Amino acid sequence: MAEIMNKEVVDRIVSIVKNEFEKMPKLNIMVLGKTGVGKSTLINSIFGDTLVRTGVGRPVTSDIVRVEKKDFPLALYDTPGLELRGDNDFTQLSTQVTDIIRDCFTDDIEGNEIHLLLYCVNTASHRFEPSEAAFLRLILENTRGYNVPVILAMTQSFSKKDTRELKSVIESEKLPLSGIVPVLAADYFIDAGICKPAYGVEELVELISDMLPETIQNTFIALERANLELKVKKARAIVTASAAGAAATGAVPLPVADAAVLVPEQIAMLAGITAAFGFPVDKSVLMTIVTGTIGSAGAVALGRTVVSTLLNIIPGAGTAAGAVISGGTAAAITYALGEAYVKILSKVYRGDMGFEELSTDAGREQISNIFRNQLRLKRLPNGKPVEEIKEVGSDD
Repeated sequence: MAEIMNKEVVDRIVSIVKNEFEKMPKLNIMVLGKTGVGKSTLINSIFGDTLVRTGVGRPVTSDIVRVEKKDFPLALYDTPGLELRGDNDFTQLSTQVTDIIRDCFTDDIEGNEIHLLLYCVNTASHRFEPSEAAFLRLILENTRGYNVPVILAMTQSFSKKDTRELKSVIESEKLPLSGIVPVLAADYFIDAGICKPAYGVEELVELISDMLPETIQNTFIALERANLELKVKKARAIVTASAAGAAATGAVPLPVADAAVLVPEQIAMLAGITAAFGFPVDKSVLMTIVTGTIGSAGAVALGRTVVSTLLNIIPGAGTAAGAVISGGTAAAITYALGEAYVKILSKVYRGDMGFEELSTDAGREQISNIFRNQLRLKRLPNGKPVEEIKEVGSDD
């Protein structure tokens, strides 16, 4: 019975998540920078290596290629082999960039506009050439009316001293940039046993998210692979909204027998969280997650049998016998389910728990404890715990 319920839940979640991805507007980013500055490494660190490694490039101009991947709502405008040797080079390329941005905003094709321009400078080169400053200034001036944010990423920032000095040089140009972010996109091994850890990508991802239009932020959060906190923040916003919906459903207290009316709200919540984390829409993977999360807690609030059990756990909810579900209890159950699901996905995302571990006895026990701990928290009428979780994805 539980297996059938879980399969139905998974089927509905898969359907909703697929629909979410199909509806996601495409994110269009232009990535510029001289040859060898580490554009591919940076893009891989943000989105994973799938796009750069398997994406299909289509020439847009003589110098610019549009890279896309099927069923992946992201398009990268890249400049492989860019060299800025003289006035003619940067003038020609700035004209191409400006024309593409203008055409994408005026071609009447919905979702074709460029959302962000990311310019990369190699800190280790110790140089930000006048031609680069002139190149960026020309683009910024010519595209001012389209409000395309331009972020400068200082790649390969191994040395703090070099980074400070070069950043000062860039800032002295007083370019109207949306931000300058030093990054080391991958761990750098200086010598055997000596490693400079990667840094800065999370900050860059957060800045990019802040700069994007609200309509495209969800796409970026689902696709990015560098900032867990950004995903958790989005997921918790979904949990809060779903708990509010559950509270409204229970505004007129529901008999336990009618608890199933909460199920669509909760399934939509689980699907929204899954989409925010950007996990693959694969039934076998989702079945593992849902069975591990929902199954371990006895279908996690999905149905009257479980609700009867939960009412005996939640402080102040009363007993199952003849019980009714108030708005506060409905919100508490939904919020606890959402928070537990976020914590489990956070563990999987960080690599603290593999998908295969979810279905083991130890995994089920851990998941069950996380969910029950959530249920035991003292909560406000809107379902939120009185004391917010202090650490992202923690079990405290």
